[in-house]
Amino acid sequence: MLGIIGDKWLERLHQHVAKDLRTKGWSQNDIADLLGSTQSTISRQMQKTPSALGATADEATIDSWGNELSQALANMGPDIQVVRQRLIVELQFTGNHTLRFDKTLTGLDLDAGQEQRALLRRLEWAASRLDVKRIGKAVPAVGLNIASCTHGAFSTEEVAAFPGRITLVDGALRHHETPAFGTSKHLANLLLAVHSQDEAKVAALNIRPPMNETGVEVERIKQACEQLGYTFGFAPKGEVSGSNGKHDVLLDEGAFGWEPSLYVLAHNPLELVDRTHQIVGALGEAAA
Repeated sequence: MLGIIGDKWLERLHQHVAKDLRTKGWSQNDIADLLGSTQSTISRQMQKTPSALGATADEATIDSWGNELSQALANMGPDIQVVRQRLIVELQFTGNHTLRFDKTLTGLDLDAGQEQRALLRRLEWAASRLDVKRIGKAVPAVGLNIASCTHGAFSTEEVAAFPGRITLVDGALRHHETPAFGTSKHLANLLLAVHSQDEAKVAALNIRPPMNETGVEVERIKQACEQLGYTFGFAPKGEVSGSNGKHDVLLDEGAFGWEPSLYVLAHNPLELVDRTHQIVGALGEAAA
């Protein structure tokens, strides 16, 4: 309940601000940097109708806020940097119960231990958000995994993943061990190779690519990526093709004794889950 409401108003706010700043001459990359998003996401948001909130009064409130925010940002210019954020949230429940949170985000870096613990928690939460109804058919027979690293990582010991993978058991996704650093060497090496070319990408997940009697349906994957605005590339046996590029989806077509894999890449574990849901959905549409 809480996440759905927050996601909807934040998406509408982002859409309003993005469209308004674009009309004021800002580039999609400048808008993406400011909103903590990607150019392809901003492009899609600008083409969509505003997200409905279920109440016109709420929509008017968010739109007014978006107008005020975009006007202020336009006056300050695209080089402006956010140095601190204060979040105030009040939730009222039945039975006259109220919860209020008033927190300031300082932007200060955590020490190495805190940062790693936070990353492990994000992996746990990301795994819990995977929707088996949406991706069940794309789960490999041997299971999938989610890997993530800290910025600047160069060793597999700096990449966290789930030991033993995440498997489909009785219609539910299960992982039998908590995430840890230094596991899943194959996915970790692929993520490090991607991260070395695009330092913003710090999360990866493997799913089963669509197959037919002749092999992987490459054109179907390309079509889905084009629909979503994702950059597509190849990674034969987990080796990223090319030495310089930004990738959103990588395909390993497999070989004799080597299972094909489709790798989804993202800027954090939570975005990774959203992208996985999107790409599996788009692959289904491409097959229709």
